[in-house]
Amino acid sequence: MDKQVIFAFRGDMLCFMHVLLNVLDMNDKGIESRLVFEGEAVKLVKELEVSGNPLYAKAKAKGLIDCICKACSAKLGVLDYNKTVGIPLCDEMAGHPSMASYTARGYKVITI
Repeated sequence: MDKQVIFAFRGDMLCFMHVLLNVLDMNDKGIESRLVFEGEAVKLVKELEVSGNPLYAKAKAKGLIDCICKACSAKLGVLDYNKTVGIPLCDEMAGHPSMASYTARGYKVITI
């Protein structure tokens, strides 16, 4: 079975909607898929939570959102909020999620 993880770096909501669409589509087609919030994308968590975005809610409910970058959340001033949303914070690579940890588990890494 294919395994894909999307590391979303961009803080642009339109771009991020495509990330969510793709994670959900891959999952629906039997591809194990995960999403990691990295870089500027960590600032989108609050907007997605507060707005009740249906794509985000669906991906979160299905457990497709693996983690949020702890270092970027701290640097961009959203760490306290991101700690409250029930998504793990990753920090195993100098405060950031490690792509190598995903490849070691058989995931193909996609960056957007």
